[in-house]
Amino acid sequence: MAWPAFAEAVATPAAPGVPASAILQTALGLLAVIGVLFFAAYLLRRANDGRGFGASGPLRVVGGLMVGTRERIVVVEIEDTWIVVGLAPGQMRTLHTLPRGELPATSGAEGDFASRLAQMIGRKS
Repeated sequence: MAWPAFAEAVATPAAPGVPASAILQTALGLLAVIGVLFFAAYLLRRANDGRGFGASGPLRVVGGLMVGTRERIVVVEIEDTWIVVGLAPGQMRTLHTLPRGELPATSGAEGDFASRLAQMIGRKS
């Protein structure tokens, strides 16, 4: 007489879906991995005396300008010298060498995105 019990067990399927405990376990695992990554970045920054990654060494990029789609002019600082370098695919050429100077202060309208956007919207209307 076990036959009717088997029929009832087959007739009632299990509820579909993923249990909440599995979702919680996955979310906590993801948070743990992200936490480990941030902790590793913190330790690397502490080991590098608070400087960002790649800020070590005697070179410092002062500024740059895109000249074309793949061409760029970059000003590099080495001790008390600025070197103007032209960069293109497969090429790097020194354009000029000059003593270290001071960068001109940028005006607020040049660097402020909100004011430039308002200015461009005003032109269209």
